[in-house]
Amino acid sequence: MGQPDQRAEGAGPFTTRLTWRLSDGGTAVWESRLARRRGMISVRPFSAGPTRHVRADAVSLTRLQRLNSIAAIAFVIGGALFAAGAADARFGSGDATECASIYSVGGLFFTLGGYVSLLQVVNAPRHTAGGAGRLATPQWRWWSYEPTRVDWLSTFVLFAGTLVFAVNLLDSFLQGLSVQQVNRLIWTPDVIGCTLFLISGHLAFVEICHGRLRIPTHDLGLWIVAVNQLGSVLFMVSALAAYTSPTTGSLVNADIANWGTLTGALCFSLAGVLQLGEHP
Repeated sequence: MGQPDQRAEGAGPFTTRLTWRLSDGGTAVWESRLARRRGMISVRPFSAGPTRHVRADAVSLTRLQRLNSIAAIAFVIGGALFAAGAADARFGSGDATECASIYSVGGLFFTLGGYVSLLQVVNAPRHTAGGAGRLATPQWRWWSYEPTRVDWLSTFVLFAGTLVFAVNLLDSFLQGLSVQQVNRLIWTPDVIGCTLFLISGHLAFVEICHGRLRIPTHDLGLWIVAVNQLGSVLFMVSALAAYTSPTTGSLVNADIANWGTLTGALCFSLAGVLQLGEHP
């Protein structure tokens, strides 16, 4: 078996689906998200028969289950806290320190979810194209550098976005800032973080759609990506509305900023709930 027996699919430099021929004449199909989230590949026999799923070993499946649960719950809690902070700003006391405290705790959960998502990619089972259509379990790692993998790049950019949001959240505790300082220290990191979230979501679409646009139907993973990306769009709308005008000293539109954060955060919580079902 050699390269002529393989067929790679994806977008640009990224391979998101790989099909190769097995020694018995059948074919094995590895898909990036399916392997790293559910720990399986598809095997189609040479003779007429149903496609079967070959799973990774128990170590990989247990590892993926735990990491998926931690990441999903972290996003559910983080999104809920961001929604609570926005609701407090819109309907509650509106105290800046109180809202910043709620957002900051939510940001910690978002950062945890981002890092654990990256760990899930780093420690996902790897395909053995030259073997008998199975997944191999790698040694546990806390970090890797694999920018040629779209799943790694997507989760790394997501994690980076949560770290930039942390800068925004910490700076929001500062008092006595001028309008220029508010826009530079608080608003700019907010916009950068939202941009990174949007890039991460786009890369996630590339991974799950293999470079072709698809409409979510029965594919749970595609629904999760779509809901997350909607949340990222709403966060960006909120960030743009939160710009402080140098002439008036007030936000462009405080209502849109609060409602964008509230609805975007609920999208991330919903996606976290859905992610609990996308496991081995």
